[in-house]
Amino acid sequence: MSNLKALINPVTPFQQNAPVVFCIQSRKCAFVDPGGDIEILLNTAKKHSLIPEKILLTHGHIDHAGGAEELADILQIPIEGPHKKDKFLLDGLEDLGQKLGVHARNCSPSIWLDEGDKVTIGKVTLDVYFCPGHTPGHIIFVQKESKLALVGDVLFNGSIGRTDLPGGNFQELIDSIEKKLWPLGDTIEFIPGHGPNSSFGQERLTNPFVADKNLR
Repeated sequence: MSNLKALINPVTPFQQNAPVVFCIQSRKCAFVDPGGDIEILLNTAKKHSLIPEKILLTHGHIDHAGGAEELADILQIPIEGPHKKDKFLLDGLEDLGQKLGVHARNCSPSIWLDEGDKVTIGKVTLDVYFCPGHTPGHIIFVQKESKLALVGDVLFNGSIGRTDLPGGNFQELIDSIEKKLWPLGDTIEFIPGHGPNSSFGQERLTNPFVADKNLR
């Protein structure tokens, strides 16, 4: 039986998924990619009697990280991730927010994460995989026992992350999907940064960008 559950909250005008992921036993939770609309996330945790433990970031784009520093200050919890190669994005969140007309604060994680690291939420442990391509420092979080992955903007239901933004690289993204995600197994369900959930197996069958028949 899975000991990890996720409550998915679309936030900001970008409709970015900001899951509140929690350990069923301890009720401790992590806020994943809190791009904004902090009150929605706080209310979700309160409604389900969760204990905020940390913030996890998959990458440094404003729709995923713009509210992280504010949330960390309110709750006095640490920010973990992404990989340090996304520091330039986190350092520019406030300026970008002003240009876009959205509230954002620059973000300073408590720790950077890399391939092979592990993070905990209560009594649950998640594995960290380095998956660049959408951004240079993108990571994903995987809980193998629960068959759940938090993949940010690496992979979507029927699509893949953009690679035309600063630091993006199309071949790196394809390699991340093929070499890091697929070996985890077809039964892994993933929560993407935008849109509905899917599974790695489903995407290998139907995703026009990375279905097996298209692998080179």
